[in-house]
Amino acid sequence: MNKKLSYIVLAVVLSFGSLSLPTTGSAQSLPNSLISKLDLLFARWNKDDAPGCAAGVVRGDQLVYAKGFGLADLENKTPNTPATIFYMCSVSKQFAGYAIALLAGEGKIKLDEDMHTYLPWMGNFGKKITVRNLVNHTSGLRDDIGLAQFYGLGGDGMLTQELALQMLKRQHTLNFNPGEKFSYSNSNYVLLAEIVKKVTGMSFKDYTDSAIFRPLEMTASAFADDHSRLIAGRAQSYEKNGEVFHNAGQNVYTLGDGGLFTSVNDMAKWVTNFYEPKAGALKDVALMTTPGKLNDGSSIPYAMGINVNTDRGYKRLTHNGGLAGYRTIIAIYPELKTSFYIFGNAGDGEVYNEINQMAELLIPDRSAKKQPQTPASPNVPVASIKDSTELVKFGGSYIAANGYKITVNSKPGKLYVNGNVELEAEGQGLFHMKTRSSVKYQFSADPQTKVVLAKLISPVLAKPIEMERVSEVQLSRAQLSEYAGRYFSDEVGAFFDIVVKNDVLSISDKYHDPVKVRLFGTDHLFTDYDFLNHVRVVRNNKGGITGFELNTGDTAGMVFMKQTK
Repeated sequence: MNKKLSYIVLAVVLSFGSLSLPTTGSAQSLPNSLISKLDLLFARWNKDDAPGCAAGVVRGDQLVYAKGFGLADLENKTPNTPATIFYMCSVSKQFAGYAIALLAGEGKIKLDEDMHTYLPWMGNFGKKITVRNLVNHTSGLRDDIGLAQFYGLGGDGMLTQELALQMLKRQHTLNFNPGEKFSYSNSNYVLLAEIVKKVTGMSFKDYTDSAIFRPLEMTASAFADDHSRLIAGRAQSYEKNGEVFHNAGQNVYTLGDGGLFTSVNDMAKWVTNFYEPKAGALKDVALMTTPGKLNDGSSIPYAMGINVNTDRGYKRLTHNGGLAGYRTIIAIYPELKTSFYIFGNAGDGEVYNEINQMAELLIPDRSAKKQPQTPASPNVPVASIKDSTELVKFGGSYIAANGYKITVNSKPGKLYVNGNVELEAEGQGLFHMKTRSSVKYQFSADPQTKVVLAKLISPVLAKPIEMERVSEVQLSRAQLSEYAGRYFSDEVGAFFDIVVKNDVLSISDKYHDPVKVRLFGTDHLFTDYDFLNHVRVVRNNKGGITGFELNTGDTAGMVFMKQTK
C-alpha cells in the first residue's frame, strides 16, 4: 500500500474503536429534550437521498453530541456519520497557525522576522513582510486562488501547492503596504506551510502529524499533499442545480490555507486542546489566539488562523470555510470549555447559520441586552431641504480606485443610493442612511477640477472610501482605437488583448472568450470577468495609454503594460 495513504485508510478503519469520546448523540451529559432540539436544527439535511452534514458539540473533554445527516456518497448511498471524513477548507488554517505558534515557542521561528529569511526565493517587494503579517493576513499578498484564473485555471482545473508557489514566486507588487490593513488571502497560509517545511526539515503533512495529530490521538486526521490520494470514508462534494445534485469536484489541494481532512470524532480532541492542551502548552494556545494589530496599533479580530470575538458575553474562537460543495464552521468558547462545529457536503451555506442556533441552546446569554434599533438616532441631526432641486446635482455614478461603484439618484425631495437606499440630509453635502445613521455619504466638488467627489464613511471601514463621479461614455472608433492592443503582466505571465469591433471594445486572453468593455470616464474599464472586473488606465505624462492596472476589490496594483509593436 502506498505510504502516503496507508495511515489515513487505517485511521478510518480504527476510528470507531480507538476513541475515548462518545460518538453518538446518546451521551447522558445532555438531556434528551436538548438532543431533540439539536436534531431539529439539522432536520432539513436528514434525508436518505441527498447530501447533508455532520455536527458535534463538545463539553469539557467529552463529545456530548455527534451525528451525521444525509448522505456522504450519493452514488453508494453511504450516510454521513461522526466518523465520516470531511474536507475542512479554511478551517485548516488554525492548524497551520498553531504549527507556527509551536515553532515560535521553541525559538525556531521569529514572528517579526522578514519572511525572506525562511523563503529566500520569494520576490522582492521593496517592503518587509513578516511572518506575523502572514499569520494575521496583513501582508498585502494577492490570493493565489484569484491569481490562478490568469493561468487559465477555472473551476475545473486543479490548483496544487506547486502551482500556487510558482505563481507567488512571480509576484513583486502588493495590494497594500504590509501591516496597513487586514485582507484575507490564502497565499499567506500557503507560504506559512512552506516556512514550517523549511525550519523543521519535514513536510508540512509530516510535521503536523507528529506535533499535533499524534499527541492529540487524532488518528483520522491528515493534510493531503497529493490530490490523487485515496481517502477512505470521505464525504463527497455536491452542489444543487435546480432540484438535482451534481458532483462538485474539489479542485484546490494547497496546504496551510486548506488541505485538512478530519471527522467530527477527531475534531473533538482538537477543540479540547484550546483549554487542556496535549499538543503544545497553554502559552502556545495563548500566542495563537492573540488578535493581530495593524501598523497604527489598532487591533484586528484575526489571530493565527482563528478569529477572536465575543458572543453571548463570552470569548469565542471561530473560523469557517467553503470550497466546491464543502461548508465547514467551528466555534469554541474556551471560558466555558464548550465547542460546536458543523461540516457539510451539500454546498449549502445555511450550515453557517446553525452554529449560532446551537450556541443559543447551550450557552447562557450574559451579554448586555441590545436596545431596539430605531431608524435614526434622535441625536443625529436631520437638515431640511429647502430646495429639493439641489439634490439633483449629487446624482450620477461614483467609482473608487478599487472599482467599488455606487449610483446616486434623486426623486422629488429625496436622495437614494443604488435605487432603494434612502439618504437623509445632515449638513452641507453630508447625508446618512435613513435606516443606519452611522453610515454617511459626503459629497463635494474639487475646487480646481470641478469634479464631484463622494466619500463613504462607516464604522466598519478603517478609512472612508473615496469615489469620483464619472459617466459611462461612448467614444468614437478613433478614440476607442487608443485602447486597443496587447497588455502583458510579468507577475502572472499573462496577456490580454483589447480590440475594437463594430465600434465596441472587447477584451480576451487565450483562456477566456471575449467580453465587452464598458468605459466610465476615460480611465475606468469594467468587464464581465469576475477576476478582471475593473481596471484603471495607466497613462504617460502626455496622456498616452501605457497600460492598465488591475484594481478589483482587494486585488490592486497589478499592472499590465501595453506592448509596442
